[in-house]
Amino acid sequence: MSFIWPPMLLLVLAVPLGAVLYQLLERRRRRRIVRFGVLGVAASPEGPGRQGRPGRVRRRLPAALILAGLTILVVALARPQSVVGVPRVEGTVILSFDVSGSMAADDLKPTRMEAAKAAARDFVGRQPPSVRIGVVAFSDSGFSIQVPTNDQSLVLAAINRLVPERGTSIARGILSSVATIAAADADPTAGYYTNRSPEPTAEPTPVPKGTYAPAAIVLLTDGENNQLPDPLAAAQTAADRGIRIYTVGIGSAAGSTLEVEGFKVHSQLDESMLRQISNTTGGDYYAADNADALKAIYDTVDTRLVIRPEAMEVTSLFAGAGVLFLLVGGVASLIWLRRLP
Repeated sequence: MSFIWPPMLLLVLAVPLGAVLYQLLERRRRRRIVRFGVLGVAASPEGPGRQGRPGRVRRRLPAALILAGLTILVVALARPQSVVGVPRVEGTVILSFDVSGSMAADDLKPTRMEAAKAAARDFVGRQPPSVRIGVVAFSDSGFSIQVPTNDQSLVLAAINRLVPERGTSIARGILSSVATIAAADADPTAGYYTNRSPEPTAEPTPVPKGTYAPAAIVLLTDGENNQLPDPLAAAQTAADRGIRIYTVGIGSAAGSTLEVEGFKVHSQLDESMLRQISNTTGGDYYAADNADALKAIYDTVDTRLVIRPEAMEVTSLFAGAGVLFLLVGGVASLIWLRRLP
């Protein structure tokens, strides 16, 4: 237990001083009763006889309760806080964007890139605050644009910054996403921006499926891969770490012809590759032009109930307990001693 205002605990020292002062005043009162009695006749400090005298416990218990109540109230002034485990349903989703040159194709209007961003923005807008979302971009290399965070405005800003670039290495996108999930799992409080993320080891130690659950990767790409390493090997790396990959096909089977650095290149959706990646990791494949199917991603992303330690102020509990002790002590004194202490 810790305290927000610890100097206030010094006031606890005043409680025993007050108790000593009360005892002195009580003894003085009793001596006066013995000396003068009722109507000038000497009497016992407890009354004219022993028959109505309360027992020792009844005489002392009310004062003890009131003393305890005052002590608790003084502790409440220091604003105590305790670390408690708060249960939450959490999930981590990495939106991994293909930003290769082929994403400038217009077989999905206005372009594949804009269609992918629109699908991602819709996905982000429907997530509860308990789901952390990160953004990874890949072309011929992969890098983290936004580490997993609960702040959806940061995620949307990262998505809006994406533009088509060079070649395509789907494996780099998967490996960067896996590294980002591992880093976020090691440090859940991280929320900074980074333009790169360390790649995982080439041969990670296989772990039971779901070790990183409820982490998942949503891979938005046209599936055309023209850079090493092998995407299926990277997918197996994710599977060995218990991470599912949900692939979202951006483009059409007919494809589109676009001009890249003076050359005309025909680009089309490679659904076969995307299905293999999702099947390897236990995920699913979705077509971006099917809005209803895309919304199903949210329903299939795993979540888990986790207990996260959080500092919680418990001043109200101490204040309530202190008042209760004072009330019980006061009532007991009125019933047993016919007076307040």
